[in-house]
Order: sequence, then structure tokens, then C-alpha cells
Amino acid sequence: MTTATITTTRQSTPSATPATSATSATPASPATPATSATGAVRLAHGDGWFTVCDRGLLTPGRGVSVLLPDGDQAAVFLDRSGRVHAVGNRDPFTGAYVLARGLLGSAGGRPFVASPLLKQRFDLATGACLDDEDVSVPVFAVRVE
Repeated sequence: MTTATITTTRQSTPSATPATSATSATPASPATPATSATGAVRLAHGDGWFTVCDRGLLTPGRGVSVLLPDGDQAAVFLDRSGRVHAVGNRDPFTGAYVLARGLLGSAGGRPFVASPLLKQRFDLATGACLDDEDVSVPVFAVRVE
């Protein structure tokens, strides 16, 4: 799996409603669905939306790691149905920043990423670990504009 680190730039838009925290599972804006085939991929983080890359740079079934302005990392995925997802890149079981290199799959129709190290699965919509209900990763709202 190819992993790229993309430095982000902060860009706030007056019409954007930022997530209250990076750990909230805020859905993407209906006006700018995360399934758009072209445009800039933006994550809700802190008090605004941050452009992380062009949608055309993402490969279905693969992830990229993104360095956020506060030094944290997100793992951004394009699933095979064309939807963009973003979760924290840190594997909570090992502490390694590797989830962007994980394997994508689905369980019960819900997409997940499996850590490349110990193979725990994390729901891409909620961040919940499918193998340990007490563990989760942050989820970032995503828009493609």
C-alpha cells in the first residue's frame, strides 16, 4: 500500500459547520457529498475545514496519511464505492501511526479499516473497534468540494 504524507492548510468557509471535536462522527455536508468524483477533500478539524488533497489523488481501496495543523495525523481512505472516509491514523493498540496502511473491508455492509499490525478492525463511520467495544479511533467529517 502506498502511503503519502500531505501537509494541510487551514481554510475556513463561512458556510461550513465545523465538528465540535476531531473525535465526533459528524456526517459530511449533504451539499458536498464525500462521494464526489472530483474536487478538494476537506476534513473538519478544530474550528474549520482543512483541505488535505485533491480527490483525484486518492486510489480506491487505499489510504493516505495526512498531517494536521496541530501535529496529529488522519488516515484518509477512498472506498471501492467512491466514498471518502477519514479516521485518526494512530492504532490505539500499538500506538503506531499506521492505519492509513490498513486493509479496507466491510462487515454487515459497513466499511472498516483493519490495522496492518494486529488486524483489529475500525468502523470508518463511527471509529468503533469491531473487535473490542471499549476502543475507538477519532472520526473526521469529510467533504469533497
